[in-house]
Amino acid sequence: MDRDEINRLVTTALSASVEAGREILKIYSTDFEIERKQDDSPLTIADMNSHRIIVKYLEETRLYHDNNIPILSEEGKDIPYQERQGWEYFWLVDPLDGTKEFIKRNGEFTVNIALIHRGRPKIGVIYIPVRDTLYFSACGIGAFKISRASTEISILSNIINNTIDINIPSLSILKNSLYTEPEEPVRIIGSRSHSTPLVEDFIEKIKTSFGKIEFISAGSSLKFCLIAEGRAVIYPRFAPTMEWDTAAGQAIVEEAGGRVIDMETMTALKYNKKSLKNPFFLATANLHEDLINRLFEILPCRKE
Repeated sequence: MDRDEINRLVTTALSASVEAGREILKIYSTDFEIERKQDDSPLTIADMNSHRIIVKYLEETRLYHDNNIPILSEEGKDIPYQERQGWEYFWLVDPLDGTKEFIKRNGEFTVNIALIHRGRPKIGVIYIPVRDTLYFSACGIGAFKISRASTEISILSNIINNTIDINIPSLSILKNSLYTEPEEPVRIIGSRSHSTPLVEDFIEKIKTSFGKIEFISAGSSLKFCLIAEGRAVIYPRFAPTMEWDTAAGQAIVEEAGGRVIDMETMTALKYNKKSLKNPFFLATANLHEDLINRLFEILPCRKE
């Protein structure tokens, strides 16, 4: 993809995420009480409305005058592997990531959009509607955070083209400094709603190997965002996730200098697999290779 193509696709995804987030907030701001996702619940309606808006934006996107870029969404139709295995590019979407956070009304839910090319995330967009904050990245260009996103939407395309003053107050460039031997507590981030004994055991091993730790809880794809910002350095996820839960976050973390590592292969997570379920994984900031190796030594074995 050339810069113009990237600019067009990123801008479309950013606009889609912000409008979808507005639609979610219309329902989130009402007086609702739900405990689980049902067909007619406010949560389901918010999820489907977000999906509909995102599809409206993305369904006409194309590259180099080819056919439209396909869309794989958590709330879309089930697309057989035989059909999607030939996709070179496709959009991977979670219209409302963090359903438990939505139900708990803690604001930690997101809209996730990623562009996948041959199994790798090349564009990532995560929008936090309650905070009106966008995290996004484009491969080879950078990773960014922008606050007051709904009011700054007009400048977003210029960010990709580097035609604005990068020091505007609402914009941050996300780039991890190399993290070497820690002098302060190692900041580990984990799921607010999905902790497991494997994660707890791994954290204890980190404490033994590295010394002091600080544990941060967060919901949805916020964990990837905090890794990309450098506010946390390790995110172990040893519980089930789907491809749409991780693709946008992985794109942002990697462009900021971090990694998202498949625990089965010790390589980067891949997408558009026959099964859309992810293996367990470890996301890190830009850690020195010695620290990565020390983490690998204490990773729990995992075979399904």
